[in-house]
Parts: sequence; C-alpha cells; structure tokens
Amino acid sequence: MDLGDLLDKEAVVACLRAKSKKQAIQELSAKAAELTGLSEREIFDTLLQRERLGSTGVGNGIAIPHGKLTRLDRLVGLFAKLEKPVDFDALDDEPVDLVFLLLAPEGAGADHLKALARIARQLRDAEVTKGIRASGDASEIYSFLTQPVASSNAA
Repeated sequence: MDLGDLLDKEAVVACLRAKSKKQAIQELSAKAAELTGLSEREIFDTLLQRERLGSTGVGNGIAIPHGKLTRLDRLVGLFAKLEKPVDFDALDDEPVDLVFLLLAPEGAGADHLKALARIARQLRDAEVTKGIRASGDASEIYSFLTQPVASSNAA
C-alpha cells in the first residue's frame, strides 16, 4: 500500500495552528469534512472516542489519530505539521508536531490495519520526518510522505 493511495495533495496542511490535542483533532476534523463531505461533528466525535481508548500519540513527536465511519466509502488520510508541538498524551510523553489522520469505512478491517502500519513505517523513517519538519511547503511534505522508504532506513 502506497500512502499516495490514502492521501491527496490537498489533504496536507503545512502549518496547522492548534494549542491542544483537542483543538488539533477539531481542525483536522473540519478539513476531513471538506474532503469527505461527511459531518465535521461525526468525524470529531469518532476520533475523540478512539482517543479515550488510548492516545494515538505513538512517540517521536508523531500521532496517528484514526477512526471508522459508517458512511465513508474509502480510506482517507490527512496530514498536518503543527505550527507548535502540543501535548498529545503520547507513549513517550513528548509533544506532537506531526499528525497523520486516518479515516476508514466501518467494514475496512485488514485494510485499515495495513494503512496504519504503512503510515507508521513511513513516519518511523528519520529522513522522512527530518524532511517534513524542515519544510514549510505542503507539496514538498506530500513528496516526503509518498516517497518509497528503503527498509534499511526504517528504524
């Protein structure tokens, strides 16, 4: 699975302003609503419900909030680099500045898990995250996210 299959160029935000985890999720929900035509509230509530089960802050300044929606017909990704890192209750207690939101149809099953694994693998690559953090350009960030990652680089 290629991240280009999940992520449109318009779904990359180069500098998202948010003062908290909740605000970051709210801003991403609004953008996701634009991209999917679904209700911002439904997306936001689904993501918050998932966060209550445990933080999607996976460490190294990265969070992968995700959820399943009944009226969605495909996997949809959205990426944001935050203007300033926010506390995300991450596994390593470090603030988060890179957020990859994944929305999946209710019955996505294994495809949802494969997509999460692919996102995590891409964002574990130090060269990818270094490039994203150094960039202020959405199309350049998109290129970093969708480039092939050599398995030897993945930590």
